[in-house]
Amino acid sequence: MIVWVNGAFGSGKTTLVDELRPRWPEALVYDPEMVGYVLREIVEVPTGNFQDLRLWRRQVCDLAVGLVEEYRRPVLVPMTLVSPAYVTEIFGTLEGAGIDVHHFFLKASREVLETRIDGRSFTPDSPEQDEQVRRWCKDQISPCIAAADTLPSDTVFLDAGLSPRELADQVLIRVQSGGNSRELG
Repeated sequence: MIVWVNGAFGSGKTTLVDELRPRWPEALVYDPEMVGYVLREIVEVPTGNFQDLRLWRRQVCDLAVGLVEEYRRPVLVPMTLVSPAYVTEIFGTLEGAGIDVHHFFLKASREVLETRIDGRSFTPDSPEQDEQVRRWCKDQISPCIAAADTLPSDTVFLDAGLSPRELADQVLIRVQSGGNSRELG
């Protein structure tokens, strides 16, 4: 089983997964950004977004499937994924491999997202690069918010304004019960 925690940058994906870890100790955490960082060291990313690399999408799926098959444990994936084509490709590949995918999307307002992004330090030793990353994250807010309407019908939307504990409760209840309410919180 894969629990994909999706949402814009600053929505709380990593924070939610960090809250889930001690409460679901058998779950593995897999951050597909690491695959992107490795690929950036090897090949050029013409668009600046490693998700546009077909190899990134393929490797994300291969590693996720491998983790589930090899270790027979649930996998938590905190990753923004909003391109309809990429969502279809990745989730279709995972489901085609026989893996149950539970997809959660953290919804937050633009103002909340901008405040959270401004409060983060991405590269503390390089203020100039830090600001570039912040700007890039903020540029992704509109597409992320707009994409909420294009996500698969079984996506569960969570209110990112809730506490991490409340969000983790909702995820665990949903995953354990297999319920089908799309709006939680």
